[in-house]
Amino acid sequence: MAQNKFRILFFGWAALPIWLALATFGLTELFSRHPGVTETVYSQTFYPIVAFLLSFVNKWVSFSLDDAFYGLLALFLVVLVILVIFRKIQFGRFLLMVIQTLAVCYVLFYWFWGFNYYRTGINERLSITKSKPDTVQFVRVLENLIAQTNASYCTYENVSFSTINSLVEASYKKNASFLKVKYPQGNRRPKPITLSNFFAKASIAGYYGPFFSEVHLNDSLLMIEYPQVLAHEFAHQFGITSEAEANFYGWLVCAQSDSKHLQYSANISMVNYFLSQSKHLHNFPELVRQIDKPVIDDIRKVQKHWENMRNEKIDKAAGKVNDVYLKTNKIEKGIEDYFGVVQFVMDFETDSVAQKKSGK
Repeated sequence: MAQNKFRILFFGWAALPIWLALATFGLTELFSRHPGVTETVYSQTFYPIVAFLLSFVNKWVSFSLDDAFYGLLALFLVVLVILVIFRKIQFGRFLLMVIQTLAVCYVLFYWFWGFNYYRTGINERLSITKSKPDTVQFVRVLENLIAQTNASYCTYENVSFSTINSLVEASYKKNASFLKVKYPQGNRRPKPITLSNFFAKASIAGYYGPFFSEVHLNDSLLMIEYPQVLAHEFAHQFGITSEAEANFYGWLVCAQSDSKHLQYSANISMVNYFLSQSKHLHNFPELVRQIDKPVIDDIRKVQKHWENMRNEKIDKAAGKVNDVYLKTNKIEKGIEDYFGVVQFVMDFETDSVAQKKSGK
């Protein structure tokens, strides 16, 4: 009898999710050691098909299927706990079901999107030479970004979300060859975060749902932020997992657009990243003075907007969770990875060949 239970537990259908999870873990180790294989076999071949199929499913509903999935998953686990408390199921059965559920989620996450964490880096993928910029080069690029931001200044009074969506989509299509994305690779219909107010307290403007290939945006986003955040989340749907790389894709796609609304959103966001890395410079006040007053007013408006919604405890807790999540997927810098976009922009701005290829 005990031998039969052992066979069922380790070799029956009940063990299938666990064996699949172990096999998936083995692939993560293989892919992490061979990013070129990941790029060719998964990111450029298998994943585009997955993204197309999943987005075809999610486009038919207006609400987030990912959020619904998380809600049902939480409800299922709560029901299991209640059943074991009232002894409707044995603890061993409860434990097995929890492990099976987590194993299925683990397998789906990596096969549907997560293996992209182990693809080649952006410099190799886009053939951008990695630079070692000095302070002079850094200041030169920042001053150029400030000038571009001032020149692209505009208001968003007469522009709709649907127009921005179309403009971002069109710019991705135009830049698909340089960015090494297989356009269209599915549908990118943005959906609102189900608990936007709560996520706003954690300063979360948007996120990508890997289980149904969904782009989520916070309802609290100001229109000035919308194009850049949308382009960032679109990058995730295209298989870009690194936050720094997604920031770069979002910036390039918007900055290369003919639309001032996209240009301004991207430039003002990037100027903020650069300013955060330049506060130690002796000429920092001088750099700030180069920014036109309307642009300064917009920067302060965005900062105040999120500060008023932010809850310090929730924000810190969310930051720690995100940091652990990123490091678990071999993003060594964790949440600091967001600021890595400064290096990528420096690489791009000091590589004339890459700029020419991008059409700049």
